[in-house]
Amino acid sequence: MKKILISACLAGERARYDGKQVPVTDSVLIKWSQQGVLVRVCPEVSGGLKIPRLPAQIVNGNGMDVLNKRAKVVDIEGHDVTLPFVRGAQYALALVKKYKIEIAVLKEKSPSCGSHHIYDGRFVANLIPGFGVTAAILKQNGIQVFSENELDRVKFLIEGKNKINH
Repeated sequence: MKKILISACLAGERARYDGKQVPVTDSVLIKWSQQGVLVRVCPEVSGGLKIPRLPAQIVNGNGMDVLNKRAKVVDIEGHDVTLPFVRGAQYALALVKKYKIEIAVLKEKSPSCGSHHIYDGRFVANLIPGFGVTAAILKQNGIQVFSENELDRVKFLIEGKNKINH
């Protein structure tokens, strides 16, 4: 079975910005973990940020805008943390290439991993359509990116029944 890139926090690792560890309860993820299919990554930690860390959001755009230097990632205190986010995205891309990964399951709403929605950069819990920095670099390189809310679609793909362009 081909490997799947997954946000470390979705795989039960203590990687969230707030330091919380969320146990894995989804039977599909548990099975894939036991089969050694999951390649775990927290781009923010891989990029040099600590656990816990201040909440961060993309300001003036989405992950693609960050990669194109038209937007930046800032933490709630206003510090520019764009560089660690970009470094982490590049690390995730290196893992994808190393393991010939075609599918990623990433944490929705994250400034790194959001695949459909991210926060708007005002720190008021307002979601906007868009994707995080890591999701952007993976999509840019032809990787199919899904959120944790789309595990049924991913399972369908992994079982080889269909290839969904996403």
